[in-house]
Amino acid sequence: MQELITGKLEEWADKAEVISIRIPGYWTHKKGSDIEPFSPPQPGEKIVYALHGGAYVRLSGHPTDVTGNIGKGFLKYVDKVTRVFSPEYRLAVGKPNIPQHSFPTQLIDALAGYNYLVNVVGFSPDDIIVEGDSAGGNLAHALTRYLVEYQGDAKVKIPGPPSALILTSPWADLGEGHEILPNGSAKKFLGIDYLPGDGAYAKGAFTGVHGLSAASTNPYVSPASLDPSFEISFKGFPRTFIIGGGAELLLDCIRTLKERMIKDLGEGDGVKEGDGKVRYYEAPDAVHDYLCFQWSEPERSQTFQAINAWLDCS
Repeated sequence: MQELITGKLEEWADKAEVISIRIPGYWTHKKGSDIEPFSPPQPGEKIVYALHGGAYVRLSGHPTDVTGNIGKGFLKYVDKVTRVFSPEYRLAVGKPNIPQHSFPTQLIDALAGYNYLVNVVGFSPDDIIVEGDSAGGNLAHALTRYLVEYQGDAKVKIPGPPSALILTSPWADLGEGHEILPNGSAKKFLGIDYLPGDGAYAKGAFTGVHGLSAASTNPYVSPASLDPSFEISFKGFPRTFIIGGGAELLLDCIRTLKERMIKDLGEGDGVKEGDGKVRYYEAPDAVHDYLCFQWSEPERSQTFQAINAWLDCS
């Protein structure tokens, strides 16, 4: 696995003194499935590689975690998906504790899980759907960016990018740009959304030795950064489904990410030649990461049904 770490990722890992290690992962199967655990892909099977949220400092990839309800939703509502795999990536720790596992630890762990699906289990990237919620959406974007930028690298054998990317309430800007917008979602929905308004601890723990400036200037960390000097491109990304809650604190940065991806990839279902690759779905009045909550109906089931229709025509 260490041989898959190259370029910018290798530089960031050296600076943060991060190495690849073995991590656990969890399989969840569709109810009634007769597929054996860890078995090779079945004909026509699509798998969801799910990266959990939790601001990089909490929660788990385990199916009993609240974020595991997203994977269960895919298994219930999405016809082509029979299995979900979620890695238990290392969580960042910040001061006053002993700092550890800062960026790019989680990206390295996500890459390890993706490599496992491709080179151990035997899935083609064309049959993998990378999904992430909240901070996991940030991580899903970063993993896909790495796979896009370094595929075909002569020095290493980086697996190709997935067939589809699904970003659920992605934490797309770890800087302050969207938080200080007058009348922005970060202020408008404070007290309505359940998210706390201050993510200083999580930001500090995640950026670590790279400093908080990385939250505004690194495209792997904040693809929706509003820093005036920030530049980013999404050329080469797979078709993408972006989900936002109409009453969540992160709504503005999610919309910024959506606009940037549409600019590079086009808006639409991304099925026929010439169609755009980006589909945006916003549930009115829904809170952050509403797919986690079984009580968030009918928005939750309607969103999964929209995803099913989107994937069905691919």
